[in-house]
Amino acid sequence: MDKLLDLDTFAKTLTDKGYDGCFHTEADYPGKVKESINRFLEACKSGTDKPLYADSISLKTYLEWNGDDKPYTDCYMRVRYEDGKFDVQSLEIERKDRYGHSMKKSELTNLTTGSVPTAKEALAKVLDTPKQQFSPRKRGFKM
Repeated sequence: MDKLLDLDTFAKTLTDKGYDGCFHTEADYPGKVKESINRFLEACKSGTDKPLYADSISLKTYLEWNGDDKPYTDCYMRVRYEDGKFDVQSLEIERKDRYGHSMKKSELTNLTTGSVPTAKEALAKVLDTPKQQFSPRKRGFKM
């Protein structure tokens, strides 16, 4: 059985893996991962909000943002939530142009929080890195 993590451990694990930006829980509640989830859970307790799915919540964050006029990369996580414990189930990384049109997308399923790639590894999955070009060998006369 998958090991579910308490909120502090879950947030620390994601932060240690480089997911340290601003998150949105269920498309609202901006803040660092722990703060965002806490605010969402408080809203659920007070009855002002509820999760879209009974057994999971969604988290979204940017992996790369360089301004409104540049392409960006966002990350969407489906997180299993059970009795105050959390575990990442899937990860969707999407590179979009400045208008929000998808340029490249990568989906990772059957994950656990421990098997989530680092933010840099996730970003590398959708960045088009140019292949290394070798300069042509200079040929000349050898003596």
